[in-house]
Amino acid sequence: MAKDISTTTIALVTGANKGIGRAIAIQLAKDHGYTVIIGSRQLSAGEALAFELKSQGYDATSLQLDLTSDESIANAVTTIEQQYGRLDVLINNAGIFLDSTTPDAPALPTRELFERTFATNIIGVACLTDALVPLLRKAHGKPRIVFVSTSMSSLTNATNKGTIYYNINGTAYDSSKTALNMLALNYVRLLEDVGGRINIACPGLVATDMTGHTSFGTTPEEGAEHIVGLATAGEEGQNGTFSGKQGPIPW
Repeated sequence: MAKDISTTTIALVTGANKGIGRAIAIQLAKDHGYTVIIGSRQLSAGEALAFELKSQGYDATSLQLDLTSDESIANAVTTIEQQYGRLDVLINNAGIFLDSTTPDAPALPTRELFERTFATNIIGVACLTDALVPLLRKAHGKPRIVFVSTSMSSLTNATNKGTIYYNINGTAYDSSKTALNMLALNYVRLLEDVGGRINIACPGLVATDMTGHTSFGTTPEEGAEHIVGLATAGEEGQNGTFSGKQGPIPW
């Protein structure tokens, strides 16, 4: 049986059908009792996770959400408005990494690489978040948004040869995530009047499809923990921060 939406916390997680997003959705539902909306480009993949959670007694729904499609974003927002009338938590998790990181990997033409990367990682996130602002303003308590970024977006550390990622080729990805950080900080300002709690989180190096399931990465569950912590910190939680599980990350 679905929960009473007047008392539950409603959270949308983008890119929630696999990897870190899936782990975030599961933790929000199982550990915190949230009603979780699973956003995914392939509806069937999101429906599978929603069914799994509901069969275990948790509250979850799914919707098709492609950040590169204005129609998909509009339909998703309309669905949330019709079903819930508000949104309490938004986890902007969906993202892509298209940079060629090995000498033998085929590289996209520079313009295509940047256009495709920014279309999802920054433009799509901006379009979705902006469209959801009216519903976030109706949140029970203070609305919360977590933008999933990376320590690789740090301008301070970009030329620090001592970082583990200094030699990783992520020009388009890193640039898009630096832009995402600025986008997030604008929502600190835009939702200040309703006490919004907007933070930027780095999950660390996680073994997912995006990282080729690197043996050096943590599990998606570990990567999700800090993100979930920010999303569930409540009305007195931190605001306007950029951090990972080890603490603050320099801008």
